Amino acid sequence: MTDQPTNESQPDSEMVPTDDAIIGHAFRWSAMAIVVIALGVLGVMYVLRDEKAQDEEVIKKDFTEVMPLLSGAALMPVVRFTDITTEAGINFVHTNGARGEKLLPETMGGGCAFFDYDGDGDQDLLLVNSAPWPHDSSGEPSPTMALYQNDGTGHFKDVTVEAGLNVTFYGMGAATGDFDNDGDVDLYITAVGKNHFFRNDGGVFIDTTSQSGVAGDEAGWSTSAGFFDYDNDGDLDLFVCNYVKWTRDIDIQLHFTLNGTDRAYGPPIQYVGSAPSLYRNNGDGTFSDVSVEAGMIVTSTTGSLVAKSLATTFVDVDRDGDLDILVANDTTRNFLYRNNGDGTFTEDGSSSGMAYDPMGSATGAMGIDVSHYLNDNALAIAIGNFANEPTSFFVMQSGSNYFADESSSNGVGSPSRSKLSFGLFFFDYDLDGRLDMLQVNGHLEEAINEIQSSQHYRQPAQLFWNAGIEARLPLAVVSDGTVGDLALPIVGRAAAYADIDDDGDLDVLLTQSGGAPMLLRNDQNLNHRWLRVKLIGTASNRDAIGAWVELTAGDVTQRRQVMPTRSYLTQVELPVTFGLDTQDRIDSLRIIWPDGSKQTISDVEIDSMLTVRQPER
Repeated sequence: MTDQPTNESQPDSEMVPTDDAIIGHAFRWSAMAIVVIALGVLGVMYVLRDEKAQDEEVIKKDFTEVMPLLSGAALMPVVRFTDITTEAGINFVHTNGARGEKLLPETMGGGCAFFDYDGDGDQDLLLVNSAPWPHDSSGEPSPTMALYQNDGTGHFKDVTVEAGLNVTFYGMGAATGDFDNDGDVDLYITAVGKNHFFRNDGGVFIDTTSQSGVAGDEAGWSTSAGFFDYDNDGDLDLFVCNYVKWTRDIDIQLHFTLNGTDRAYGPPIQYVGSAPSLYRNNGDGTFSDVSVEAGMIVTSTTGSLVAKSLATTFVDVDRDGDLDILVANDTTRNFLYRNNGDGTFTEDGSSSGMAYDPMGSATGAMGIDVSHYLNDNALAIAIGNFANEPTSFFVMQSGSNYFADESSSNGVGSPSRSKLSFGLFFFDYDLDGRLDMLQVNGHLEEAINEIQSSQHYRQPAQLFWNAGIEARLPLAVVSDGTVGDLALPIVGRAAAYADIDDDGDLDVLLTQSGGAPMLLRNDQNLNHRWLRVKLIGTASNRDAIGAWVELTAGDVTQRRQVMPTRSYLTQVELPVTFGLDTQDRIDSLRIIWPDGSKQTISDVEIDSMLTVRQPER
């Protein structure tokens, strides 16, 4: 029997916690028609939000952009990004299967990953594809994902067929990690339907989904995923975000519309939630689903599943030696799964301060990343949100494990509010030693401008330059006129970074739903020094995922975590990059390995890649 929308389509957890009783009564309606109409109205409100408030914020934008510079902080550099997609040999176009039915997954995909699949030391590129729907009778060729091999100079060769990845399914995102510690980076692809796991055997990928036990629900919809060692046993476990309970029949029946006539992509508030999956690595090529016993299942007071998860990353928030899980949920509260160190987690998003916006409301959360952006002890969690919602910027408060949303006071709030943001990450694009932030933007609806004049389907990415801790507003949005091709409007979804040409600075990849990606070469020419560090674990997992590298030069200590899982549907490169500005020497370099052991490296050569192997015990 076809699933039907129920009162759980709008679980109480999507509003402020005090609304539980009200919501419990408001949605106990008897007629399906009333439910559909009401949900349609809520959906329109989700898409349009408060246009007047947004326009007021746009007026403020120009002022907030220059405020950091008025405080006496360093001058913003000019760094251009050049679109080299075609020149680099990349001819991929994302297929989303759209034929006018406006099925929700069509506008959500486009994952990617930078990883060294052949072990030659440079960053290769995977682009995840979706597919035509099973009911599509157009007869078009079946698309596949694409794997591009880097020749070390930023030029790529399509090796999809010889690598064994020329398979077709409705893919969403990617996760990379050497799960068996054999030196080859393995690959996990999420999907609408069954997920796929590929073991890397010397550069050839073998589909071991059935044997591995990580296919997930064949009727499910998975989004972002990541490998991490949650139990500190030296091998990589797997965490998978699941979005909503979706079928074509439910989507068609809801008949979401913006103009009262034409179908449009419906928001997740119309769908029942899901739950993330946690798979423990058994060490023998298989995984066990430990989602229930580990505490991944979060329900509302009415018993409905809360999560509608789109992105994740991992960090030891409370510094107790175990990696915690951060989850960006769309229109319901964000999660912080605190690792209890005994194989279980406690979901603590609300009491930690990162569940809701400053008004106590859930946001349309998409991409996520975490960093020590001010080179101090405080962590910051950035989450890209839906149009007319500022990017969330949760900063850990001194002396506690509590986060406060400081989006406005950091300069992010006003400029980001006018955009619909998906992928997001921190990186030091100008190599000055301070982590900047980039977010990729793009709307769901081609015709959104006809409904909301301040919104556009194609939107430019936004680059936020870090002016430093002394600035009144540390993050300043960089003018579109100074960033080169990064300012081109696109239907942006995933965003990743890697040094593709071995010149020390970080290049950027942006993907589009139903379109071609943009590979953007970083053309900074500031004569800033740098260091790149690649770690190889021995007692810890071989990729050293979860390790921290701390570099001190002068009176500043920078911290970088080895963590490919971040942004949205995305994996970034494993090596970490430090900008040194004009410093010509490094005073100390310290590594905190995932198992807690520490290592100090001396006599480090700058402007180079340093490879460090964990000492044998």
